Parts: sequence; C-alpha cells; structure tokens
Amino acid sequence: MGASDGVHGVSTSSDPHERARSWQARLESVLGTPATDGNAVDVLRNGVEIFPAMLEAIDTAEQTVDIVTFVYWEGDIAIRFAESLARAAQRGCRVRVLLDAVGARKIDEALVEQMTEAGCDVRWFRPVDGRPPTIETANHRTHRKILVCDSRIGFVGGVGIADEWDGDARNESEWRDTHLRVRGRAVAGLQAGFIDNWADENDDAFDPSHEHVVDDDRVGSTPMSVIRGSAETGASEMWRLMLALITCAEEHVTIATAYFNPDERLCEAMTEAVRRGVTVTVLVPGEHADKRFVQLAGEATYSTLLDAGVRIKEFRPSMMHAKVTTVDGAIATVGSANLNRRSTQFDEETNVVLFDPQVVAVLDEHLRQDLARSDDVDPADWAERGLLQRAGERVTELVREWL
Repeated sequence: MGASDGVHGVSTSSDPHERARSWQARLESVLGTPATDGNAVDVLRNGVEIFPAMLEAIDTAEQTVDIVTFVYWEGDIAIRFAESLARAAQRGCRVRVLLDAVGARKIDEALVEQMTEAGCDVRWFRPVDGRPPTIETANHRTHRKILVCDSRIGFVGGVGIADEWDGDARNESEWRDTHLRVRGRAVAGLQAGFIDNWADENDDAFDPSHEHVVDDDRVGSTPMSVIRGSAETGASEMWRLMLALITCAEEHVTIATAYFNPDERLCEAMTEAVRRGVTVTVLVPGEHADKRFVQLAGEATYSTLLDAGVRIKEFRPSMMHAKVTTVDGAIATVGSANLNRRSTQFDEETNVVLFDPQVVAVLDEHLRQDLARSDDVDPADWAERGLLQRAGERVTELVREWL
C-alpha cells in the first residue's frame, strides 16, 4: 500500500519502515516541518546514562556550548555542570547558559557567579523580578531542555539539572527520564530551539552572523524532525503533533508523561482510537508524583478514559518524568513536552520525532520494562474512589486549563 492508503492517512503496510515513511509524509503535511535524514541518535535512559554523556560533550567542546533548561536546582549534579561549563569557558569556548526564571529559581547563586566569572554568558528567560510581570512573562515559560556543543552534537529530552534525576530510577530518590543524544543535520533544529529562546529575551546578545553552521554530513540513518512548540492561544504545533499521533494510530499508542492533563479534544482522540481497535496505554507517576495537585487534575479525566478502554498505568519505583510517545512500532516522539495543557498551549517546548523503527524499538522496550514496574488503574476500583478524591478532582476544575 502507498503512504495514503491507510484509513487514517497512514500506510497499513506490515513493513515498519514503510509505515515510518508514511508517518513522515503525514506529519510533514500536518506540521510543515520537513524531516532531515542521515542522523545518529542514542537513547539515554535515566541520569546514570544522561548526565555522563552531557558532561562529556561539554568537556570535549572546542568552540561553543549552548544550554537552555527549565530546571537547574541545587546539589552535586548542579555543581558538576557549573564546573564543566566554567571549564569550557576558561579554555576559550563561547558558553551561553539560559535559565528559566521560574523553573530555575532554586539554583545556588554561587554557581551562577562561578559560571559568570569563568566567562559564561548566563541569562534568565522572562525574569519576573525587578519589573511588573505581565501574563506572558509570568505564565509562559521555556520548558525546553536543550544542550548543543560545537553545533555538532545535541541533547534533548525531559531531564533537568538536579540530583533528583541522578541514578537509575531504582527508588523514589532517582527519577525516571529519557534523553536523546543527536548528531547530524537535526542538530540545527535543536540549536534553533536554543536560539529562539535566547533571542526572545536577549536580542542585544544575538547576532546571526556569529552563529555556527551545522555540518551537512550524514553520520547515521535516522530520519527525524524537530518540533518547537511555542506559547499560543490556539492549536500549537505540540498539540497538533500529539493529536496526529493518536488520531492516525492503527495498532497501539503508548504515552509516558510526567504531568497528565489532556484537554477535551485529546481525550476524545484517545477514546476514539480505542473504539477503532487501537490499544492506548498511558504511563504516569504513581505515589511518588512530585506535584499532587497537578496529578489530581489529570485524575479528573480517568473515569472517561478508563470507561472507554484506555489503559492507565502508574509507575511504582519513583517519579515518572519521561516524555515519550511511541506508535505502531514505526514512530516516536521524545522531548520536554508533557501531555498537558501547559505543554500544548502555554510553554516553549522542543520534541524530536523519530521515523526510525530501530530507535522506536529501543524506546518501546524501555517502556515495556517501565510498564512491568507499574500498577494498573482498575476501572472498577476507580469507580468506587472515595469522596475526598472526588472533591480534590473537582477543586482542580478552577485552574485545570492552566496546568
């Protein structure tokens, strides 16, 4: 079958590579973001793999280091990154560090001073101090987590710079997350994600003629696109991406998300997918969720989804912070965006979409292992939940559209 032969516009071929090509054509049409080929992608699971890879890239950078992050807190990991970034600046690299003024507010000021004194250009995204905050500056944040070194190697995913992510998700003090290491032409999309936020607040420090050009060399075989979601009043690219993945799925959709608060249309898409025979599984934090009120907002959707046949699983060992969606063994997206209203409407996000069944297989295996360490939310038990739980869900109605 051709790329448009499937009922929902995606090939129903049994060949996962043909399906991936069909998905690529579909999403390029829906999102208008062409994929690049010839990329190399490594899936990094949890801080035990993610942090060493990122620090190695910084320590071996020769010209430039750019990092934007929502979370930069305190602790050993925060110190190690500050030291690595400072060393890069001291050996002559241009080092730019962009911290969200709300998400990174817990950073140790001594680390900011250390990086600045070493020559790093440390700046804040939409600061809320020193001037009257507007709705845009106070509510619309950059939730992106991007690191690019020498315009050659890039990292993107859900991990923040904090000790909470260190380790291997063995217990509640080691959060579960996924990051990607990317080489190839797609690094340009990650670099643009950094520059987009850097120029937003720091136009005096942005000179396009001084930006390095990403090499056009083929270093691998993975086609991928970089989706940069921005704060919008309507349907953002991130919202359209998630809606397309769910709506066009033919067999199965697995969604891992730290903060689950889908809008009505996305909930409808999940229930409609189940009705046409798609297995829809949502993996969320369990008892170790770090934001109980946000968790309650998502739980307000459980009854509708469970009644429709959506499987909801709660991760037992630790905080589930990964943002990974896989579909039909052919396509996946990984990045900073959750399946919630903040990510689909209010925050700056970056996700990559992978049209490579081999990489998808790695992500699916990781999710399979996560699901084995998770508990089902039983529809019958949920229907019998107590009055206190129901009252909590009702309270979130007042602010659910902002979470």
